[in-house]
Amino acid sequence: MSAAPGTDGVLVDRYGRVARDLRVSLTDKCNLRCTYCMPAEGLPWLAGPELLTDEEIVRLVRVAVELLGVTEVRFTGGEPLIRAGLVDIVTAVAALEPRPRVSLTTNGIGLDRLAPALRAAGLDRVNVSLDTLDPDRFTTLTRRPRLDAVLAGLAGAAAAGLSPVKINSVLMRGVNEDEAPTLLRFALDHDYQLRIIEQMPLDAQHGWARDTMVTAEEILASLRTVFDLSPDPTERGAAPAETWLVDEGPARVGVIASVTRPFCGDCDRTRLTADGQVRACLFATEESDLRAALRTGADDDELARRWRTAMWGKRAGHGIDDPTFLQPTRPMSAIGG
Repeated sequence: MSAAPGTDGVLVDRYGRVARDLRVSLTDKCNLRCTYCMPAEGLPWLAGPELLTDEEIVRLVRVAVELLGVTEVRFTGGEPLIRAGLVDIVTAVAALEPRPRVSLTTNGIGLDRLAPALRAAGLDRVNVSLDTLDPDRFTTLTRRPRLDAVLAGLAGAAAAGLSPVKINSVLMRGVNEDEAPTLLRFALDHDYQLRIIEQMPLDAQHGWARDTMVTAEEILASLRTVFDLSPDPTERGAAPAETWLVDEGPARVGVIASVTRPFCGDCDRTRLTADGQVRACLFATEESDLRAALRTGADDDELARRWRTAMWGKRAGHGIDDPTFLQPTRPMSAIGG
């Protein structure tokens, strides 16, 4: 077991895991209403003063990079493309020394217009959420008829050089569970990389149930009806996706089995919410407030100390399989995926 958190420049927890991957939620708002994330009417959004300003976000990311050893920064939401200062934030973060790798998770709407500016600002790559290629299913899943906009966003990201362009897909029983081979064929044809994710209990309605979730084994079985899959010999490291060579490679497909094959023992992530809270885990029920400290005059060393203390309390696992598991009180749109 590691010693208590000190001033050694890393975010270590009591199990010896070191967080080097920072996920930053830029907003809780979204222009879709995906059924596994939020209700049709949306959610009570954070008030403007509760959100971190652009300058506050950049300062906290700088503390993470310069004082805490973070090497990768991923911007999320809600939907980060609707954050007015996104390009300026990316520019400032990409200019940090040592330079972190900078990426973005988005639903893709508007990405075709913003991709060139984001690439010029220093964005390295994008993950685009896309659960179906059927327009009617897309409208049912997201409650918005915007499939064409998402496809345009994918193409725009590739054209701007934001590669590899990754697609994140969630399969749901009775909705789109048959689309795994279709999504993979689409990704292969366009030189995108597909990651299929087990649905997790992060919906605002608390409607998730394990017995209705499409599991990693079912996903792989579906893919194998069309493709030959073999284990990827590449070292997985802390990556959440278990990857497979498709038809002997070099193309790959990933499956993120957060529920049935948890990878908590290798987790290297820390999270910052849009209102300045540190979350040690996506499923955490506790948060540590950096916004209040920042706004009451804390210097960088004090912010770093508080962040280290927050990460020291990280649990060994997410606890989804524990009968006493408590779903996070804030949905994924508010804490960043």
